[in-house]
Amino acid sequence: MKTIREFLEEQINEQLIQAVLSGRRTGEGPSKVKLRPVELKGRICYQASMTEGPKVYHKNYSKEEIIDYLEYAMKEFRQLQTKGRMQDGSILISKKGKATIKTKQHAPTQNTKIAPHNRVKQYILKEGTAAPFLVDLGVMTKDGKIVASRYDKFRQINRFLEFIRDILPKLPKDREITILDFGCGKSYLTFAMYYYLRELEGFDVNIIGLDLKEDVIRHCSELARSYGYEKLHFYQGDIAGYEGVSSVDMVVTLHACDTATDFALAKAVEWGAQVILSVPCCQHELNRQIRNETLQPIMRYGILKERMAALITDGLRAELLESRGYETQLLEFIDMEHTPKNILIRAVKTGKKKSRNSFAQSMEALHVNPTLDRLLYPEESISQKGE
Repeated sequence: MKTIREFLEEQINEQLIQAVLSGRRTGEGPSKVKLRPVELKGRICYQASMTEGPKVYHKNYSKEEIIDYLEYAMKEFRQLQTKGRMQDGSILISKKGKATIKTKQHAPTQNTKIAPHNRVKQYILKEGTAAPFLVDLGVMTKDGKIVASRYDKFRQINRFLEFIRDILPKLPKDREITILDFGCGKSYLTFAMYYYLRELEGFDVNIIGLDLKEDVIRHCSELARSYGYEKLHFYQGDIAGYEGVSSVDMVVTLHACDTATDFALAKAVEWGAQVILSVPCCQHELNRQIRNETLQPIMRYGILKERMAALITDGLRAELLESRGYETQLLEFIDMEHTPKNILIRAVKTGKKKSRNSFAQSMEALHVNPTLDRLLYPEESISQKGE
């Protein structure tokens, strides 16, 4: 005879249509639990609808989690009924705690598709259409299917392209556009930008990827040549000293560590970039500097001080860009469950400059002297330091 665990492992899969827990015997909690598989973020999970008094609340579980939950729940419920596409089943618990487990095969149930958790997301890069760089980077198979373990990367790439799509009206279409990607790394997003802007949107783009790692640059250069991406180039170099161009239309810097982001932003301003996209990382500088007596009771907790310093760093970066004539937004790049470094700074040049004085007092109150402020306003920073 099957154990409860064996029954659950047999029944809880993508063939399940619905499962219902009922007849609560002991303890407080929901009187009934209905379970169904749903598609969430491209994966199958199991949504439990729990009825407790007049309220119904929902929670999503992985397969392993829901099996663990149901196995434990059978200590509190009398009955579990499962309905599947080809098999139904039940567990009945007697008053003495004995489990009776039954299964029944039947003809395949037609027209029962797993429901999406929400409206299906329409991605810029479509599943089913193989992009060569996504295949070589291990995100897609050759027939255009998303590799399950790389789905988060696929979603991240599309999210990034959505940020670019929003600013397309700001980019000229009657001439070549120069885009610089600092710290391009393995270049998932660099290739995606080129493919999207040139292949899908028809922009004449010249994209330059810059990174310190020689082996990464060599590999990305080979891939670009193999795809025939003649206007996608990769060079080894650092952010602060790059002088390969005199003007740039868009600057991208993703996860440049600590003050490397500031040097990239300053370069973008110096070049008069129309668009800046930046996802900062490792904001250590202000964590070392920040002091404020009023906030000291909070900042004595290291983890809180670190997070506050990171948020303040990016807030001041946004204000500094505004002071140099950019309309700036702080946007969520990817979910917090994947990385805490999820703030994207998007700045579009308008020419309307905000006064530095409007936020200089904030820097003074926190006793901070950010690198970006020193780069954009060397004279003011020097005079402040001398006071």
